[in-house]
Amino acid sequence: MRSIAKIELQYAHRFYGFQGEAMYLHGHTGILTIEVEDDVTPKVNMVFPCNEIKKIAWDVLRNFDHALVLREDDPLLPAILTVYDKQGIRNGHPLNKMKGEAFVTPLATAYPDCRLVVTKETMTVEGMIKIVYDLLKDKLPIVKLTFSSGVNKASQCYDTCKHFERCPICGVVLDERGKCPKCGWKK
Repeated sequence: MRSIAKIELQYAHRFYGFQGEAMYLHGHTGILTIEVEDDVTPKVNMVFPCNEIKKIAWDVLRNFDHALVLREDDPLLPAILTVYDKQGIRNGHPLNKMKGEAFVTPLATAYPDCRLVVTKETMTVEGMIKIVYDLLKDKLPIVKLTFSSGVNKASQCYDTCKHFERCPICGVVLDERGKCPKCGWKK
């Protein structure tokens, strides 16, 4: 059985090197749908609490919300960083509070202090799915990701062979010590 959660992201990007409207800097509301699959936890009668899916995903995906997403070879990138340096906001600002943990993956690097994500590939809906899966595959039993942005939409299905030990009381994934981070139950 599956549990399904949705997350909304506001971001700006452009398709560097693309011929068409998307070559200009523009913004989107992106909607990410995460489907996880496992057995139903008997006491809680669900596969996975959807609010926990959102919490786990949001911890890293908040870096994309209200952020600029540029490909690493985009000539706008150094210009943006120069402006941020002149404004004194490249290394953070007291009002920049909604940021996730920085990450570096083969597909993307997040710079939360300046609300910037730098990608290896153009951040299309397909590209976002690749990045999200790479970030979350070891945290959730993902079987399908769907991302829509404007009129564009893509999805990818995955075989889940990884089993996550979950709390019998609230269904949350246990930490590395076998303890539930939500209710404190211990294995």
